[in-house]
Amino acid sequence: MLERTIERRLVDKAKEAGGLAIKWAAPGFSGVPDRIVFLPEGRIIFVELKAPGKTLAPLQARVHEMLSKLGADVRTIDSIEGVDEVFE
Repeated sequence: MLERTIERRLVDKAKEAGGLAIKWAAPGFSGVPDRIVFLPEGRIIFVELKAPGKTLAPLQARVHEMLSKLGADVRTIDSIEGVDEVFE
């Protein structure tokens, strides 16, 4: 399965839930997650999408840790099932 297939599912599920899954580009700050998911009731999730079995690069892992320490909900998703779990 391709990463873009998983990403498409995330975008579609966010829309179905009444939210948005916006592509995140942060010029000058590498390693940020691929998408910021905004859901009703102020729920915000930072999502790094990977092809099945792939892992975070060291820089991505450091950024995830930084965001988590600030209280952010940060996830790495590498499957359709992983996407679906976010919306259950």
